[in-house]
Amino acid sequence: MADAAIIFDVDGVLLELTRAEENLFFQPFATRCDTEKLSRDWNSYEIRNDENIVAELVERHALPATDKIKIREEYLALLQGQLSGNHISSPSIEGAAELLHNLAAQAKLGIATANFREAARLRLEHSGLWHHVEKHAFGADGGGHKHQILGRALSSITLPKSRIVYIGDNLNDVEAGLTHGVHFIGFSTSPNRLKALKQAGAKHVSSNHTTTANLIKTLLHL
Repeated sequence: MADAAIIFDVDGVLLELTRAEENLFFQPFATRCDTEKLSRDWNSYEIRNDENIVAELVERHALPATDKIKIREEYLALLQGQLSGNHISSPSIEGAAELLHNLAAQAKLGIATANFREAARLRLEHSGLWHHVEKHAFGADGGGHKHQILGRALSSITLPKSRIVYIGDNLNDVEAGLTHGVHFIGFSTSPNRLKALKQAGAKHVSSNHTTTANLIKTLLHL
């Protein structure tokens, strides 16, 4: 039994979020409001995850409460259809597949993402990465800030926090890692993003997954 665990954010760490995927998320709103006026800046929403964003937009546009479930179902059906038909793609971050493959025999792997869990599954399966993280996969379902999503992932792993690494690319990921007292690695290919992660409290940062692997091995003594 592995005595270590690594939890990954998805977008920006394992997968690239494409503009086509962003637009697809808002497509179910097209019959309900003007989607051109819906912000694509995820940080502009009160709580930065799929479930809460849908709820916020339903409330803001005075839509029926039942639309929250309908919109989710419509989005997931669209996503599945577009991915299975290869009309859109969820490209993996360079080195992510090798990183997960190499870590799989050494540690428990999971995700804590702001995506709906089913959306994360569809996207990661499309890139061939899902099987590595499915046992400890947690998403926006149930709502809450990133530290709450990470908390749900951690509750599925019975290990000391000193044996767990969380990897994310956003300021709320830094806050989540610090809140739970696990090792945190801030990842980004953007120098400006790395600087912001450091300023937010990330002690360890990486711009490529070779560095990520080396940091994990050092932190967890693998």
